[in-house]
Amino acid sequence: MSTPVSETMKAILVLEDGTVYRGGGFGARASACGEVCFNTSMTGYQEILTDPSYKAQIVTMTYPLIGNYGVNTQDVESWKPHVSGFVVREVSPVVSNWRADSSLAEYLEQNGIPGIQGIDTRALTKKLRVRGAMNGLISTEDITPEEALKRIEKWGGLEGVDYVKEVTHPKSFLWDEKDQESSEFRLSFGPEPSPNPRTERQPLPPADIPIVAYDYGIKYNILRRLRQSGFQVRVVPAGTPAAEVLQYKPAGVFLSNGPGDPSALGYAVQAVGDLLKSGIPIFGICLGQQILAQSLGGKTFKLKFGHRGANQPVKDLNSGRVEITSQNHGFAVDPASLPAEIAVDRINLNDQTVEGLRHKSKPVFSVQYHPEASPGPHDSSPLFEEFRQMILRRG
Repeated sequence: MSTPVSETMKAILVLEDGTVYRGGGFGARASACGEVCFNTSMTGYQEILTDPSYKAQIVTMTYPLIGNYGVNTQDVESWKPHVSGFVVREVSPVVSNWRADSSLAEYLEQNGIPGIQGIDTRALTKKLRVRGAMNGLISTEDITPEEALKRIEKWGGLEGVDYVKEVTHPKSFLWDEKDQESSEFRLSFGPEPSPNPRTERQPLPPADIPIVAYDYGIKYNILRRLRQSGFQVRVVPAGTPAAEVLQYKPAGVFLSNGPGDPSALGYAVQAVGDLLKSGIPIFGICLGQQILAQSLGGKTFKLKFGHRGANQPVKDLNSGRVEITSQNHGFAVDPASLPAEIAVDRINLNDQTVEGLRHKSKPVFSVQYHPEASPGPHDSSPLFEEFRQMILRRG
């Protein structure tokens, strides 16, 4: 499969400080503002595109060749891609994977997302590391840098804005009621291989523990992993009050990842605070940790350029074990703001920021990274079983 990248479409990326990058366009003919950030993963661009946590962001991939295995309909993390724009050094001219349904360029075009290639992504990444994440505009249309700067200034940025309300599902639903979406792949070998390997799946355990998952922008693979751990998962919108959650009689509550500034989510903080009073077991991931921390009295702050990649080292302070983790966040919890009953039990070894929290007396814990992701290592997978065991111990 060849990748239909236009030979004539031009593209421009403009940063808020006036820096201009010019390159070749691919994807849709469109313009979009966003926070320009970078991700150091070598693979997983499809999951990055469809992760709701990237809402309102223009993502730069540091790996130089992107798109070589195309895009398929099974590995998406939500119902559509959420990035504002996509920046790469080079789009692969060939798609070579038996599971591919389309090329990267076709996928972006179908979803109205502009891309730029042919720029020095290493220089851009170094700039963002020194200066910090910056607002910007990407365009494959005829737009001047001056007009781009005006649009960037008008856009304003991520801080203080609630993007969760734009990505959460509007209604409650049960995840994978027919057990058709959550099983892990199973490769068949032997003289009679499966006629359609894409449908081969491992059997699932019984869904014997009902939980509620708050959808702040939840990734589908989190829901898959929860189901693989034996949970029956009811997903509820981000604005659901605690009283409504408890009416479902869940054995536990999960707090999901999501986009934007956690300090703009007062309604979510209030709901989690109310749930904490009930004593129900709670497990949070990424934005879920930041909301949990605020509900306990803590505060969050914006990181200089965030943690986005598949090789972030995290140390478990209790065991001394180091996990290689997949991460995507631009905000973090301020450890000095946490009350005495909350223990920081994991830290990032690159910058010592908070990567895990645990309540000293209640069945409540969270991590800042993504244990459902598969960056190569599966170091963090046991966290889902830990949540299950926490619920079982509570009885």
